[in-house]
Amino acid sequence: MSANSQNDETKAPKDVPKLTDTWAIRPCHLYKDEYDDCSSFKARFHQYFIYGKDTDCSQWLTDFHNCERYERSNGNDVEAGSAIIKSEEQRRLTRLRAHYANDTWMKRKEPPEDWAKPLPEWLEKRNENTYLELKQKELMGLAVPQEEARSYCAIM
Repeated sequence: MSANSQNDETKAPKDVPKLTDTWAIRPCHLYKDEYDDCSSFKARFHQYFIYGKDTDCSQWLTDFHNCERYERSNGNDVEAGSAIIKSEEQRRLTRLRAHYANDTWMKRKEPPEDWAKPLPEWLEKRNENTYLELKQKELMGLAVPQEEARSYCAIM
């Protein structure tokens, strides 16, 4: 074993915490694209029209810089990676806030008991010989009616 390889092993800390949820980190160029889009003239005009003021786009730029730091370190910069993950979680919570606050509809734990019952007769009749019904029969291995061989040749 050479002295260089021994030094490399001793330099790397063995108790570096590993990040979870690294799937939430997007490719870095997407953070830059989001920042550019958010700070563009068209977006600023839209923000002013909708909200009456410019929105803060700095988080996209911060995420871009953190992502670059994380990528440059080959995933070893835990601080930058966790900052991105925390930002993505906050973004997700903001997006789903209305969903979680919804008290109009009851959320189901399981589907209704009769969710797979047969269609009413009038609907079955309406869907007879449609493309979807023929495809379903084909997938189920049932006999599919064959088209008659026709000639589309016309002599004028």
